[in-house]
Amino acid sequence: MTEDIVCHKCQEAITKRMITALGKTWHPEHFLCRHCDEQIVDATFNIQSGEPVCNKCFVERYTYTCAGCKKPILERTICAMGESWHEACFCCGGACKKPLANQSFYERDGKAYCKQDYEDLFAARCAKCEKPITDSAVIAMNVKWHRDCFRCNKCENPITSQTFTIDGDKPVCPACNC
Repeated sequence: MTEDIVCHKCQEAITKRMITALGKTWHPEHFLCRHCDEQIVDATFNIQSGEPVCNKCFVERYTYTCAGCKKPILERTICAMGESWHEACFCCGGACKKPLANQSFYERDGKAYCKQDYEDLFAARCAKCEKPITDSAVIAMNVKWHRDCFRCNKCENPITSQTFTIDGDKPVCPACNC
């Protein structure tokens, strides 16, 4: 005597078509989504707590929405700045638009930036060379300077003393001021 194959849902014998999934068997009409009770007819389905879930319910209940493109995230999720992102959507908000997954970034006004674009856009600028200041600065004459750029306007030597004079909006070292 052969043992009958029993449907996981109705516990009755399956004599014709059947679905085998998750280590269980079902009549096709009893293979239902655990949330909406609709029959799952797609070849692919999702699993939550050991039960089948249709694709629609899975997207609605178990996926995050990408902060960049506003679409559901069905693959690797990047969590940054309190949001979830597709890997391809989490990119620099500056000119380069480079992907920022797996690297450090800077945040400003809800946007992520690579180091270069952040410095180009937001770092203080040197009063002499106008390039971004990314380390310590000399603050003199109400502006910021790279240490190496804060030089005497006459002899071009770095001004390292606390005192200097101003000649035509340019710094002059104590030796040249005499």
